[in-house]
Amino acid sequence: MTVPVWWLLPLAAVAICVAWAAHRRVLRDVLRREQQMSEVHLAAVEALALAIDAKDQTAPNHVRRVQAFATGLARAVGMSEQEVQGIRTAALLHDIGKLAVPEHILAKPGPLTHEEFQKVRTHPQVGADIVGSVPFPYPVTPLILYHHERWDGRGYPAGLKEDEIPLGARVLCIVDYFDALTSDRPYHKGISEDAAIALIQQEAGKALDPRVVDAFVSNLPELSRAADAAMQADPRKAGVVLQTGEGARTLAAGSVAERSVFQDIAVAHREIYALYQISQSMGTSLGVSDSMTLITSKLSDLVPFSAGALFLYSNTKDTLQCRFATGTDSELLQQLTLKSGQGLNGWVARNRRPLVNARPSADLDAMGSKAPTVLQSALVCPLIFGERLIGTMAVYHTDASFYTDDHRRLLDRVCEQAAAVIHNALLFEQTQEESLTDPLTGLPNTRSMFQHLTRELARADRLKAEVSLLVMDLNDFKEINDTCGHHMGDRALREVAAALRATIRPYDMCVRYAGDEFIVVLSGCGRDEAEQRRAELQTAVERIEFEARPGRRLPLSIAAGVSVFPHDGDTYEALLAQADTRMYQDKGARKAELAAKSVLPLGVEELRHGTTH
Repeated sequence: MTVPVWWLLPLAAVAICVAWAAHRRVLRDVLRREQQMSEVHLAAVEALALAIDAKDQTAPNHVRRVQAFATGLARAVGMSEQEVQGIRTAALLHDIGKLAVPEHILAKPGPLTHEEFQKVRTHPQVGADIVGSVPFPYPVTPLILYHHERWDGRGYPAGLKEDEIPLGARVLCIVDYFDALTSDRPYHKGISEDAAIALIQQEAGKALDPRVVDAFVSNLPELSRAADAAMQADPRKAGVVLQTGEGARTLAAGSVAERSVFQDIAVAHREIYALYQISQSMGTSLGVSDSMTLITSKLSDLVPFSAGALFLYSNTKDTLQCRFATGTDSELLQQLTLKSGQGLNGWVARNRRPLVNARPSADLDAMGSKAPTVLQSALVCPLIFGERLIGTMAVYHTDASFYTDDHRRLLDRVCEQAAAVIHNALLFEQTQEESLTDPLTGLPNTRSMFQHLTRELARADRLKAEVSLLVMDLNDFKEINDTCGHHMGDRALREVAAALRATIRPYDMCVRYAGDEFIVVLSGCGRDEAEQRRAELQTAVERIEFEARPGRRLPLSIAAGVSVFPHDGDTYEALLAQADTRMYQDKGARKAELAAKSVLPLGVEELRHGTTH
């Protein structure tokens, strides 16, 4: 019997409904899996972006500020909510391509070379490549790729211009530029919002879309408030919120742990960046004090301290002397000179091991000082260059038990670098001192005198003051050399130099000029006082008990002449010439006086013939 066709229609309808329901279930499963996959991709990339932002010590929290500004600006220029979500995501990830840029380039304080800038220019393309495989439900990759394009077509990487550049990329460009202008970076200090707005308006129609510039400037107060609110919120809330259902619950449950992870990343990279800055600053100054000033200014980012000090080791004396101190009670620290093994720094120097949370007053006690100090804890590390002990570096805090083993590790790292710098600074200072010092007498040399005299004459000219110059010559020095030997002549020069140095004022300068000549620079000294100083110096030399041979004393004397600025000349050449002339006049007068008394000069003849004076 034939079954009517119409009877099969209900069965077909049921089959179609079942198939449609199954298809919808499959479609929903596919869409759900795609959504979940998108969420997983986004969560992974978002975490990476936040980790990069956490480690960025050149512009911390940059991506969060850019995201908050860009989201508000996108709405202000009329972008759809779907496009706004794309902007939020792109803002978070726009600098992810800087993973491919070496950190020393990003942190470089000066201008970039052409090669370095070309390396930086790769980051939009690298960023687009990183996120290109993520199935975002809105355009993100083009915004990252083109956020450094310019309105006039002179940007990178593609040289797009005007409306060829996606609107979202133009929004990102302005916001990124504004944040760079107003934030401190290694290569510039942040400027005020008003100054940044002026620069942005100057770039309208050049680098920036004029319409977006107008929207940005007119909405800046609201954008700033939104950015401030986002920065005060939970770091996770500053990110892209796409997660729903189970994914959102999982991320929310892990948010505390993730914040801790990001904090750990930030701390680790702050340490790396601070160490990098210290290594960069080391060696930029040649002197010990200048080097330590730079080191301690950067060290506080790693190891907090109330006071810091450098102790240098003297191998000949086996002591440690404070050469530099800064901060609380630094004047007490600067007075410290410790024997090896004494006090905190002496113990560290002898054992070449650090001390953590030691008692700062132990160094004062070792010197017998009863001066009180508010410093309660100390961290001291040795400075070792090669196998040689340079000294110790100490940091102190007013809180008790302040320092940790992590602080010790960081200070040890700094001391590893600082030891070489301090060693080189000591060599420089020694070389500089030798270049300005007469090796025989230890007095400043001619080069040092000309530097000092030039400064003093300029100061005296400015203040309408006087400067006196004394030129002195050791009488009959050639006869001492010829009769007693050059070694005895050298000894005579050293003893004369010591007598002159002990007689002048602390702020005057005595110089060995040449051979047996000496010069004294008397600051703020007129003619009458200079003549008095001349007599005092001649008397001091005449009082020297110089034994050329055992039991045989040889009298010493000097001839001296005075010139006064500005009366005898306004240049050091004129003053030297005038003082030299008067010195020879004094020498002639002294010889005439000796001849009149029929006394052989200096007793040289008595020595020659073996008779006593």
